[in-house]
Amino acid sequence: MSKIVSLDEALSHVIDETSVMIPGFMGAGTPDKLVEGLIAKGVKDLCLICTDTAFPGVGVGKLIERDMIKKVMVSHIGTNPETGRRMNQGLMEVDLIPQGTLAERIRSAGAGLGGFLTPTGVGTVVEEGKRKIVVNGKEYLLEEPLKAEVALLRGTKVDKKGNIWYNAATRNFNPLMAMAAKTVIVEACELVEVGEIDPNNVMTPGIFVDYIVKGDA
Repeated sequence: MSKIVSLDEALSHVIDETSVMIPGFMGAGTPDKLVEGLIAKGVKDLCLICTDTAFPGVGVGKLIERDMIKKVMVSHIGTNPETGRRMNQGLMEVDLIPQGTLAERIRSAGAGLGGFLTPTGVGTVVEEGKRKIVVNGKEYLLEEPLKAEVALLRGTKVDKKGNIWYNAATRNFNPLMAMAAKTVIVEACELVEVGEIDPNNVMTPGIFVDYIVKGDA
């Protein structure tokens, strides 16, 4: 059965209040065609899990501007004033998570772990509501795995089985998120035949990918 589907069919898995992981570092590596598809569909009250909210008019910043996000779980928001405004006015919930902790929470979900211990955040507001565990006299926070219903990825080169290669920094959170969502959709900048990607260059195996949408180069 082919994994290649239309944009509309792929995004049928995203409805109001869906939790969605979208990668990208200040817009680099974000699946722009899928983001535009979400805008055209008009879904709302999404829970967005991402490393940052990019810039106004860029990447996931477009979703913020259009009031499509109810809650964002993110490592920083400094490059997007609109995110800060909405947070300060109580229009959108923002859960700020240290970037390394965010990455490891997503990785833990993909690896089937029950969580991990980290000293990051001990003695700060980050520890509020979290369990502390002492190991060899040192305090750690127990951070729980973070998963989503849908992950929207962007691959530089994707074969028809869903194996993915990412170019340079566009890789960022893509491989982690591919393992931590129930349904994984990848936007392929270049769609190629199976075997055209050297196995040594496969960064996300096709076993993690459910649907492929042809994007723009």
